[in-house]
Amino acid sequence: MSLANIVERWDVYEIALDVDDSRAGNPFSDIQLSAQFEHPLHTAEAEGFYDGNGKYRIRYMPGQEGVWKYRTSSNRMELDGLIGEFICTQASPDNHGPIKVRDNTHFQYADGTPYTPIGTSCYGWHLQSEQMQKLTLRSLQKSPFNKVRISVTPTADLLNVSYFSRLEQRVQDLAALDIQAELILFYSEDEGTEGIDKLSPEEEERYLRYVIARFAAYRNIWWSFVNEQDRSPDKKQQDWDRLARMIMEYDYGVHLRTILSPPMGYDFGAPWITHMSIKHTDVRIASEYTKHYAKPIIIEECGCEGNLDTRFGSLTPEELMCRIWEGHLRGGYVTHGETYLRNDGLLWHWHGGELQGQSIQRIEFMRGILEDAPHQMAYSSDRLDAATLEVRGEYYLQYFGPHRFAYREFALPEGKYQAEIIDTWNMTITPLTELMEGRFRIDLPGKLYYALRIRKVSGGS
Repeated sequence: MSLANIVERWDVYEIALDVDDSRAGNPFSDIQLSAQFEHPLHTAEAEGFYDGNGKYRIRYMPGQEGVWKYRTSSNRMELDGLIGEFICTQASPDNHGPIKVRDNTHFQYADGTPYTPIGTSCYGWHLQSEQMQKLTLRSLQKSPFNKVRISVTPTADLLNVSYFSRLEQRVQDLAALDIQAELILFYSEDEGTEGIDKLSPEEEERYLRYVIARFAAYRNIWWSFVNEQDRSPDKKQQDWDRLARMIMEYDYGVHLRTILSPPMGYDFGAPWITHMSIKHTDVRIASEYTKHYAKPIIIEECGCEGNLDTRFGSLTPEELMCRIWEGHLRGGYVTHGETYLRNDGLLWHWHGGELQGQSIQRIEFMRGILEDAPHQMAYSSDRLDAATLEVRGEYYLQYFGPHRFAYREFALPEGKYQAEIIDTWNMTITPLTELMEGRFRIDLPGKLYYALRIRKVSGGS
């Protein structure tokens, strides 16, 4: 038995056990293994999993500092009743823990640090050559993205240790870049996935429990059940609810959970859903859905910047950026997609590689503005003609998108305000020299894709 006795908060603690698996007919199912972890303030159970070559592992992500003790349980005598302890230390400065929901419609890290999801979809990049995967990681490192959607696509041999080891390495690589990994558990649209949505209930349980045991200790994991619920006609809502209850039972880390669906395709009020995951081209639904469900909304698929022969995959960069800005300023979050067809037939959206689009640097510009804003800002329904986030009387961020306003009029609470005109396409911020107060008018360029930021600088309560 190999043990590390010190682990920092929200990091991976692992118990590795060597077993003669020649006596096990099926090492994935014939040997049951788990451990009870105890802390003065918390108790949890984590299942073990088979990692090939007679190696079994139990992993846990401690959420409390101090001394933890554990005891194993197994139907194999040599694995049963093993005891030990470890010390959980303070998290390092760049370790903020897993992502949680904040104030119903926003996100934050477990330590309270605000988190704004700026995501992209790159479903099968972990299936490519090692060289291609490294190129994708370099592209992500230089990008503004802090979340990546990945399809879990095991081969016909459902619990393929080699496959999951490779996927796990990529999850670790993303964690080192402070990028969240959203794992799509039942992805069935593309290469290498035939049959993943045709499992029996027993196979589904074995598969899910293995994935949870292997990945739940990583703080950058999110769970998504399927990439378009309406494309799995054999599964009803009660089937997804059953699988969700399974994750809630075995995922001691309580990672975020969702299912990608068209707006009316699923009941997002289901208690197991932590946030809405929507496929829709009209991002304006974000404001209404957050109000109705009181949950964060991420429009994961609104279209892709690219040149495919589909409406979804042939947006101009201007149109994609317009949708991303509009969705964010309506109180939601919008995920990037890129589908430029390369000479080698590869697409970022599936294969990864190099990003080619013009939206990347503009998303980075937007991210800087959003992360500089007060974390408590919320969508304002008072200004229906322009998407607006605000902290009333303190901060206003308004996006005009396709509208070419020549001016805007405001009546704000007492105080003096600094106004800035933002060209979201050319990535410039122009402050107005005169401070504003009371009722005032701001003249605008009357051009596409502009925004306005107004911040209180003095006065008032």
